[in-house]
Formats: sequence, C-alpha cells, structure tokens
Amino acid sequence: MALAPVAGPASTVDGFVRQFLRNLNYERGVPLSAASANDRYFAFAMTVRDYLMARWLEDLRRQRVAQVKGVCYLSAEYLLGRQLDNNLLASGLTSIATTAMAECGIDIEDLRAAEVEPGLGNGGLGRLAACFIDSLATMGVPNIGYGIRYEYGIFRQTFQDGQQIEQPDSWLTMGSPWEFPHPEAAQPVSFGGYTEHYDDEGTERSRWIPAWNVLAIPYNYMVPGYQNGRVNTLRLWSAEATNRFDLRVFNAGDYAEAVRSQTFAENISKVLYPEDSTPQGKELRLQQQYFFVAASIKDFFDHQLAPDFDLANLPDRVIFQLNDTHPVIGVPEFMRVLLDEKKLDWDEAWAITQQCFAYTCHTLLPEALEVWSVDLLGRLLPRHLEIIYRINDEFLDAVRERFGDDEMRLRNMSIISEFPERSVRMAFLATVAGAKVNGVAELHSQLLRDKVLPDFNEFYPGKFTNVTNGITPRRFIRLANPGLSDLITEAIGTGWLTDLERLRELEASAEDPLFREAFASVKAANKRHLNDVLLVRDGFTVSDGHMLDVMVKRLHEYKRQMLKVLHIVTQYESIISGRVAASDIQPRTFIFGAKAAPGYAMAKRIIHLINAVGSVVNDDPRVEGRLKVLFPPNYNVTLAERLIPAADLSEQISLAGKEASGTGNMKFALNGALTIGTDDGANVEIRRLVGDDNFFLFGMSEPEVEALWARGYKPADFYQGDESLRRAIDLIASGAFSGGDKSVFEPIVSNLLYDDRFMVLADYSTYIAAQEKVDAAYADQDAWTHAAILNVARSGFFSSDRSMRDYIDRIWHAQPLR
Repeated sequence: MALAPVAGPASTVDGFVRQFLRNLNYERGVPLSAASANDRYFAFAMTVRDYLMARWLEDLRRQRVAQVKGVCYLSAEYLLGRQLDNNLLASGLTSIATTAMAECGIDIEDLRAAEVEPGLGNGGLGRLAACFIDSLATMGVPNIGYGIRYEYGIFRQTFQDGQQIEQPDSWLTMGSPWEFPHPEAAQPVSFGGYTEHYDDEGTERSRWIPAWNVLAIPYNYMVPGYQNGRVNTLRLWSAEATNRFDLRVFNAGDYAEAVRSQTFAENISKVLYPEDSTPQGKELRLQQQYFFVAASIKDFFDHQLAPDFDLANLPDRVIFQLNDTHPVIGVPEFMRVLLDEKKLDWDEAWAITQQCFAYTCHTLLPEALEVWSVDLLGRLLPRHLEIIYRINDEFLDAVRERFGDDEMRLRNMSIISEFPERSVRMAFLATVAGAKVNGVAELHSQLLRDKVLPDFNEFYPGKFTNVTNGITPRRFIRLANPGLSDLITEAIGTGWLTDLERLRELEASAEDPLFREAFASVKAANKRHLNDVLLVRDGFTVSDGHMLDVMVKRLHEYKRQMLKVLHIVTQYESIISGRVAASDIQPRTFIFGAKAAPGYAMAKRIIHLINAVGSVVNDDPRVEGRLKVLFPPNYNVTLAERLIPAADLSEQISLAGKEASGTGNMKFALNGALTIGTDDGANVEIRRLVGDDNFFLFGMSEPEVEALWARGYKPADFYQGDESLRRAIDLIASGAFSGGDKSVFEPIVSNLLYDDRFMVLADYSTYIAAQEKVDAAYADQDAWTHAAILNVARSGFFSSDRSMRDYIDRIWHAQPLR
C-alpha cells in the first residue's frame, strides 16, 4: 500500500519551494539568481533527501531496538544509476517537486541532466546488487549493503580510431548530495605482520601483530523502499591513511614522501577492479576485498549488535550474503573476530560462522572462480591463512571419514590447491563455510551442482539451491519506460509495480487491436527519445523504420559479440557482392554497448572490429542506409534506461552453459523486446515463460556443446563447410575493415579458426537461420507487437522482489520489520 507523504516542509509545493530555497541559500551559499546548474541540482537533491531522512533515521532506530534478523549484503560493486528520479519515485514527490521547480522558474529536466551517475559498479553483478537492495527496502526487510566507495569507478570508456581508451571516471568531482560521510565511525583495517601464539588461562590462542593499517571511512547512502516509508542503508567504505601527513618530512622539503602513506592507503579505494596482470595489481585487489569486508564485519559487531548480545544467537540476528567470491575473505575474518577478539573456542566459532554466511556463485567459468596464492595471503593476511588452513584440515578430515582415503577426491575438494602454485580456492572456502550455496538461474544452478562443484554437492546434500535473478520494475519499467508504465496501469490498474506477476493480466490486452496500436506507439516514441539522446550524447541517429537490434553487456568472448559481428558482416557482404539487393534487406540499426577489461586484449580487439565494421558499413552507399552499426561509448545505467525501452530485438547469444543468468535479457523482455538467444542462463526460463512462438531460439544445447568438445571441435571445418561463414571471415581477413591492412584483425580471424573456445563458428549457421526468421516476423508489425506484449505479460517472474522472497524462504529466513 502506498504511503501518503507525511506532513512536513517538502510534502506540499509551497513547503518544497521553501526547503529548496533554504538549501540553496544556507547549504550552497548562493541566491537563486546566482546559482549554477550544479548549485540548483544539489539544493534540489538535498530537498528530496531531507524528506526521506526522518524515515531513514527512524528505520535505523527501530532496527537497533528490535534486534531482528537482518541481511548484510557484501558486494564489491553496486551499479546504482542516477539517484534523483529513483528517490522522487520512492518518496512520492515527483509531481510536487516538478510543480515546485516550475514555480521557481526551473525546468526539472535541467536538474536531471546535472546529475552524474555514481561510478560504483561495472556490469550485471553490480546492477543486480542495486536491484536487490531496492527490493529489500520495498519489502521492509532490514538490510545493510556493504561495499567500496570507489573514487574513480571502473573507467570512463572513449574510442580513439575505434579502439577503447580508458579514462578516469571522475564522478565525485562535483561531490554527491546523496552520501553522508561519518569519519567518526572509521574502522581500522590491518595488513601484513605476523602471528604469535599464547596461553589464555589454559587455552592456546593466537594474536595477529599487523605491520600496517588504514582507516575505512563509512559513507552512508539511503535506500528507500517504494512509497512504503521504509529506508535501508548502503554503507560504502573509503580508504585513508592512519597518519596522512608527516609535517616533519614536509618541512624538510620531501613533499612526496610527506604524503606517501596517504597515497598508498587511498589506492585501495581508487578504482574498481584494478588491472591484476601484475603482482602489484593482484595484491591491490586482495587488499580491496579484505578492506571492505573487514570494515563491514567490524561495523556490524560495533554498531548493529546490542552491547549485551549473546554471540551464540548470531545466526538468529544476521546473515552475510557473499555476492560472488570477492567478499569470501570475510569468512576467515569473521572467524578471527570470534576467536581472537571475542575469545570463543574454535568449534563454537565455526558453528556460528557456518550459519551466518551464504554464497552466491555467479559464474561457470573456471577462470572466474577466484584463487589467491598462499604466498600473497600469507604475506598480507597471515592470521587468515592460518584459519583457512585449519578450516581445510578439519574439512578434509570429514571427507576422509565419509569417503575414506580417496586421494583424488581429497585433492579435488581441498580448499588449498597445489597446482600450478599453492593457492586458496575461494569458491571452495565459501561452499564449505556457507549455510547455502545458490546459482542464479535454473540451468546455472544445475550445472553448478553437477559440473562445477559436484563433489561438494554430494558431500553437502541440501546445501545447493537456486534463486533466479531479477530486476527492479521501479527503475527498469516505471522510470525507464513511463509510456509503457502508464499503458500497463491503464489496462490492469495499480499495484503491479510491487506485484509484477500481475502483468499476466495484460495477455487479454494483446488481443485488442487498439491496445496493440497504443503499445506500438509507445515503442515508436521510445525510439524517438533514444534518437534525441544519442544525437546529443554521441552524434548518432537511429534511422526511421529500422528494427532496433541491441546487444549490450560486458565485452567477453563467452558473450559472443563476435557472432553478432559475423551476422552484420554476412549481410553486408551479401549486398556488396551483388548476391542480394540492398532493398531486399530488412532495415536494421545494430547497437552495441560494452566495456572490455583494460588487460583483456582479445576483447579490446573485438571492440575495434565492431567500430571498424560500423565505420565501413555506415558510409558505404551500396548499403542504401538499410544497415547501420552504432557503438555509443561508456554504456551505463543512464543510457540503458533510454536504450532498453526502445529495443525491438534483444541479443542473448552466449554459448550454452557459459552464462550464469543474465539480467539484461529480463530488462529487454519486460520492456517489450523479443529475444534471440541460446538455451543458456535465464534464457531457458524466459523462453519457457514467454513461449517458443515469442522467442527466437538457436544454437546447441549445453549437452550438445559438451558432446562436440568430446568429439574434438575443429572450428576450421565449419569455416570450410559453410560458404556464407567463409565469405564473412574472408572479408574481415582481407583488410576490408582496416584500410587494406590484413594484420589488424588477423588475431581475431586466427582465434576463430584455430581456437574458438566459445564455439562461435559452430553456432553460426543456426544463428543466421534464426535471424532470417526474425526478419520475416518483423515484416508483420502487428504480429510482432502481439508477441512483444506477450513478452511483457509473461515476464513478471523476473522481478527482484520475487528473487528476494526466494532468498528469504530458501536461504536467509529473515522477515520484514513490522
């Protein structure tokens, strides 16, 4: 039930104006007549923030008093997106605020444009975390999201001659009105040193003598629920030196040395996922991970527990959810606190720990399951390595007790790997320590049990479960697609934003010609809006009458952007060779959005190729404007909110068995795009729900992929056996997209022909055939619109609210605070 605005300065138009002017005058120190765009934005954001703050503080008080079980979500990234509209929507202030600003002679669109998106995440993992904390607040479940306040985020992507250039994402240059720093609540975080053992009244104990430490400064963000008066907290940590400035050294003239410790400490929270191809980069990543989980666990013990709390009851008070392997070092840290600081004995501490953690695995790729060398861990966190060794010793004893001295099984299950170097397998540690382990889609969870961690599944019956990912409909329908949101409300009434399964009621509307016409009009308006955005942002235009074919996701070979490129090149080659008239080609605009990790050479080459293909295709008069390739740089949540509602076709084309879930696939389906995809990740569930007639399936199934590998996959055989494929690859190899220089894209061609570990060539023919079905279907616009409506109507399952209910029922057993 929506909560009416409480009486207060911001809950009326006049009150909002007064509070806005007060913030402008007394917080920004300027009159309205002299205020810059940033001054106005800050004062406006502060006014919205003020309205939420009383509810936030009351929620914090009630949670401390009630001491009910809460969820501490540990995630290395939170891809929040812009906060202004989300907070206006959650607080129910949008109409009041818009009118108030108009009375001040301010267009609220100018204020929206002044907001900078927080650089706190990268891709699906971070956006999922943001959706989850939104849903927990909307459901009234006590939650603290813990992470890092990155000064520069991942990076700002630009293109130079079609190649990716990474620049700092200086999102904090003008400050942020949404964060509350609390330096008085700083937590010391230690590193290095050694351990020593001592006798504590007959009990042998250990203590850690660190070599150095830093301060973790908390910055709190409000996480409001949707119009329910509830506000949870996102707490992000920034690193500072304990001794930031040496005046004696400065006065001696060594200015760089005077701030060396400050620079060294602050590197920890500078950049999300620092390049780790060097030993220094690996060490910085581990420092980051330990930094935020150590500060978070200490914060929980210091500030969330009642002073007289009985630690034996911790499992009834908290669950720490590990969002992938990045925060898993929190397990030995939690044990260290219980053992060394709280003086519990080992068995009691371990029993508590195994009930206070749960682990979400987000990958099936072995190389993505983090490992840390014993040498690095021992040097940086010596006490934690001791604890990990003992956990492993006791775990392997239990394995021997059950299965005997099966050396191969013991080696396969050991948390400590011996090859290629002695290392700690963090996914194994999380699995041993966690009360539950979950995958993020039905297929992913099955493969996790059967192929990634099969021995653990056998050893821990009932520990593995599935929670299919979801997205928040508040941001990705209501805010991103207001035209569709209004159309849905007109058709089925209110309430669906917090009960997304009600979208099923739209199925009847799909049969109504007037509703289909209105739906198509919304899609057309979204395309025009996207065109306006891209024109200002990048100088791009979306051609009228074109199908909008979109592939936006992290650039990785397993996502198979190369397969999409081959489709474009195939169509282009068929035109310039004269085999197909351009007028016979279904007009399409292909839009890519993707960042490649700075050290991922092949991914960056593929970005270069996409831009090169686009440059040639877009400028070739023989194409007659029927094909257009656009790659707007620096894809982020803000652009996603404009692009996804405009899309006609969603490309979800990973090799079966490689994508854990995906959430972009859900966003597109919920906004009325049809999917072309493999049976991979959550595509399996999407196809089952929307129906085979409303989904373009292609490619091998996961068992067929495995069978082909077993027989011996030879990509060159597919190249030789398919004329269209051969023409497309030969055109790339010829230098047609590189000014005649055959060497530029030779590494990509060689990779396809002689490596191709994600089987792009094996799935090419079925992909091209599926794209031909797409063309035929799009030619009947009314039938396409009918299918798009059914995609929306049948995708209500993919709400993050449902995901949270599944986590609560299957893993957390937490309840809303009444």
